[in-house]
Amino acid sequence: MKLAKRLVLTTTALAAATAGTLLGTTAGHAAPAQSAPAAVHAPAALKVPDGNRLTGVFAARGVQTYTCTDGVWKLLEPAATLSDKRDRAHRPVALHSRGPVWVSTVDGSAVNAAAAVSSPKAGTIPELLLKTTATRGTGVFADVTYIQRLDTTGGVAPATACAGTDQVSVPYTATYAFYKPAK
Repeated sequence: MKLAKRLVLTTTALAAATAGTLLGTTAGHAAPAQSAPAAVHAPAALKVPDGNRLTGVFAARGVQTYTCTDGVWKLLEPAATLSDKRDRAHRPVALHSRGPVWVSTVDGSAVNAAAAVSSPKAGTIPELLLKTTATRGTGVFADVTYIQRLDTTGGVAPATACAGTDQVSVPYTATYAFYKPAK
């Protein structure tokens, strides 16, 4: 996928997320109550260190975009929309993109992270434990310390050879669990 097409898709996703957020607000829908999120089930290798508590669980739907580099598919970037698993309307609450970074469409807070542990899964992108490298803002992603990418489906690079500057986007879904320091 060429840069212009990626920009159009990213802009479209952002517009849809913003419209969903604004529509929910203008229609008089309050944000879901922020009760404690349900526990997540993760492989032992992806266990979050003691001293952290689960603060958010979001369903993600998007693509993993790959680019051809020296005849091999390499991950370029993810692009996904996250919604609160407890919200029956599935309104977008965050966008996930290259960095990796997650940005709240509700309050503008953001978190960047780097993969710390990978847990392979057959036929899909691996599940991950990510450690935060930076946070911005005072909202939902403020002070996040760890992120788990769980329940992955799809998103695997093509098995076929590539040439030139080819790009391809492969649909994926996942659950992202966010943790903050226990108080």
